Amino acid sequence: MLPILFEIKEKIAFITLNRSDKLNSFNREMALLFQEKLDEAAANTEVRCIYITGAGKGFCAGQDLTEVTDPNGPSMNTILSEHYNPIINRIRNIYKPIVCAVNGVAAGAGANIALACDVVIAHEQASFIQAFSKIGLIPDSGGTFTLPRLIGFQKASALMMLGDKVTAIEALQMGMLYKVLNEENFISESIKIATTLANMPTKTLGYIKHLLNCSVINNMNQQLLVEDEYQQKAAATKDYKEGVVAFLEKRIPRFTGE
Repeated sequence: MLPILFEIKEKIAFITLNRSDKLNSFNREMALLFQEKLDEAAANTEVRCIYITGAGKGFCAGQDLTEVTDPNGPSMNTILSEHYNPIINRIRNIYKPIVCAVNGVAAGAGANIALACDVVIAHEQASFIQAFSKIGLIPDSGGTFTLPRLIGFQKASALMMLGDKVTAIEALQMGMLYKVLNEENFISESIKIATTLANMPTKTLGYIKHLLNCSVINNMNQQLLVEDEYQQKAAATKDYKEGVVAFLEKRIPRFTGE
């Protein structure tokens, strides 16, 4: 059984974490295959949105600790430098929107991988746990960077130190994610969001993503300059021209991602 399922359908690359018997916790095989499928989705010009979810009852319980305790398993340095850090870098630097549909518990690296995505949607029974401190580790997978920017320094500090379980509704109220969906609508509505993004001007969405990345390190003047540069890029796309014409003709634009 493959630890990652991959399918391209209607301009969306569906990536499913598929170790449900382990709550989709990561081992080396799964981490490397995940990177491979992210690269495949990034390179495929037919793909205009990426949709990530988990099989079974959980989204991802983080690192498979049986691998860590195996004398022949990868070291902690290898796990970060070859598994999680490359995953986070791909998620943030692929110029396509990435929807994460969190279908259950997202703990440790699983939580931080979810939070690195562009649009995070949670099942009403999902939960988020910065579980690292409970086994003597610090949050990784970009958690110490992403979480305080989403919910503020004090909340992030407390959740990381205490390892509290955060329900989907609490996460929504904190600003940790975009939307919470109920059991009946979770799959259909989350895919509907991905479908909407897959039919929008893809290059422009990629530029938005890049600008948001820049905004966490730039001052206002620097950000204005980057906005100027990328607005020119956006204005040179075919989708911009189509968007303007469609607006003037009072019709729905037909974006092609070019």
